[in-house]
Amino acid sequence: MEDTALLQHLLEIESQAVVLVDEAQAEADRRVREAEEKNRAFYDEQYQALIKELEADYEKQLEAVKAEYEATLTGCRRGLDDLSVNQEAFSALAASLLFAPSGTGDG
Repeated sequence: MEDTALLQHLLEIESQAVVLVDEAQAEADRRVREAEEKNRAFYDEQYQALIKELEADYEKQLEAVKAEYEATLTGCRRGLDDLSVNQEAFSALAASLLFAPSGTGDG
């Protein structure tokens, strides 16, 4: 009888050990899940902050490029407006290019 009592006692200890291991695994899973959630939240926060910073920098650079473009375009327009056309020289050049003999022989 003593052997069966000993075996029964060992089975009870094993059962308690299984419960402890299951509880420990559940606690470890909970801690891992919480850490993952915390890290994901931190990552998302950092990611959004970086996106906001990069978008602000993009907008700033875009405005600078637009301003430079407008200034260059305005300067080109002014330069073209300031040019005077020498109508006589233009007409003479056009006539010489369009109506001059080609200079190529027939043979």
